Amino acid sequence: MEEVNVTNYNAEWINDFGQEKAKIKNVMDKIILGIEHIGSTSVPGLGAKPVIDMMVGVKELSQVSPEYIVQLKSINYEYVHKPEFPERLFFRKGHWRAGTHHLHVYIHNGEHWLNNIMFRDYLRSHPKAMDDYYRLKKQLEGLYKSDKVAYTEAKAPFIQSILTKLRSENQT
Repeated sequence: MEEVNVTNYNAEWINDFGQEKAKIKNVMDKIILGIEHIGSTSVPGLGAKPVIDMMVGVKELSQVSPEYIVQLKSINYEYVHKPEFPERLFFRKGHWRAGTHHLHVYIHNGEHWLNNIMFRDYLRSHPKAMDDYYRLKKQLEGLYKSDKVAYTEAKAPFIQSILTKLRSENQT
């Protein structure tokens, strides 16, 4: 199993996303309403695990038929059934627990879609928050080097605090 490894920011992550976006659009173009680069690799200057996270927005998850799953497999994206996350479909490129790219399919402009964009955009426009998040990630890397699930769960309160703050600001 690959260890948690938070690396320095790599500008090539943006290019990597662009290449993958073109491939994904090519096989899913009929149902895609949006495609976004999310996660830490989408924030210029932020160190991250070198996994490109992307999300595709569709009208309904049921549109991702077995035919699309086969087409995504043809470009090396394997469907990973995650019944604990009914709000999305998940595809991985790369080996189990060591993927290089993650593709999340959400309802376009749904709650999860918007949360990912709000958090990404907040980090992009708030350098202090980006630095705080990086320090947290490095701290958690040391604590959970061999446990990616615990590492991810331990980041959740920080992410939720930003989203709560943004929702509160939008209501006033």
